[in-house]
Amino acid sequence: VPNKKVWGDTITNITGMDTRRVDMLFGIGYGDDIEKAQRIITRVVAEHPMILADPVPNIGVHELADSSVNIRCWPWSATVDFLTVRTEVTKRVKEEFDAAGISIPFPQTDVHLHTVALNEKTENA
Repeated sequence: VPNKKVWGDTITNITGMDTRRVDMLFGIGYGDDIEKAQRIITRVVAEHPMILADPVPNIGVHELADSSVNIRCWPWSATVDFLTVRTEVTKRVKEEFDAAGISIPFPQTDVHLHTVALNEKTENA
């Protein structure tokens, strides 16, 4: 952290708070069922014992990205449970998506090659 930031800005110590929002983003394929994916995420979050009921978790479509439909998942947990919640929910959602046939796409690029006809009269150098 630059000294200028430490001395000139307000610093928020997130570990000094009792609760913390766990920000997660799950990408699904454009051909997958958004409602089904959201139901799975909602169920996984509801079943996790370390996720707080208040504030209510926020789950919804976040963006239509290049390779995926991204669904945000913002549950809250005690600060000390943050990493456990994040890793366990991520693992469980992946397993549930696999079982339900919901894909998690990876970034990909389509390359189109065009052939160019050469002029029959080429210059010999």
